[in-house]
Amino acid sequence: MNDSPRLRGTCLALASCLLPAALLAADDAVNKIEKVATEWVKTRAETVRLETEWGSQQALLQSMVDALEQRSKVIQERKQLLEVQTARDREELESLGKKNDYSRTGLQTSEARLKEATKDLLALRPFLPPRLSTALDLAYQSLGDPGLSVGDRMQYAMTILNRCLQFNRAITASEEVLALPGEAAPKSLEVMYWGLSHGYALDRAAGKVWLGSPGPSGWQWEAQAATAGQVARLLAIAADRADPEFIVTPAKLGHPNR
Repeated sequence: MNDSPRLRGTCLALASCLLPAALLAADDAVNKIEKVATEWVKTRAETVRLETEWGSQQALLQSMVDALEQRSKVIQERKQLLEVQTARDREELESLGKKNDYSRTGLQTSEARLKEATKDLLALRPFLPPRLSTALDLAYQSLGDPGLSVGDRMQYAMTILNRCLQFNRAITASEEVLALPGEAAPKSLEVMYWGLSHGYALDRAAGKVWLGSPGPSGWQWEAQAATAGQVARLLAIAADRADPEFIVTPAKLGHPNR
């Protein structure tokens, strides 16, 4: 069919109107596609970069993870070891605590007994021979201190007991200044002690002898008659100035309160 000139003109007019609109729509689509493509390229490039970086750091991270796991294992083993040691230390502390309580109780008991022994030693002093009592003056003064520690108290008590034991095992003879009953003033005499039991005091010039022994209230001296010669011979034998022999001398044996 042949188109009329008028129809062709109409078509051309419509085509001239629709073509710019189509071209504009096509440009928008292309721009959108380009924008999407650009974003995709960027995203892809970033993804590749991250994958590459992750690939390069994965080994380092894995080694760090392995190191941390190994460290965690070591720490766990140390923790278990410390728990075992702590349990042992706790048991040892409990055992030491019990021993400490036992020792404290024993120390308190020993201290109480030591205080009783101290009282006995202090009460014993008046009954000791004067020479020994004088020699133990410092130990007795220290022992009488109420603030003395247990260790020091024990040391002084042992000092007194040891000196008494040594004195009791020996015969001691020497000069000594004594205050005697019936005498106006103290005088220097020749004195012999037979251990802790008794002793003799000789005034050679006056020919007097005194027998010393523990009495009801302490050590006491009693004048003796007609024994000066026997005591003088005893002193001579003790000093190796005479041959040993049997000599009869007065003596007192038994409890001082009897």
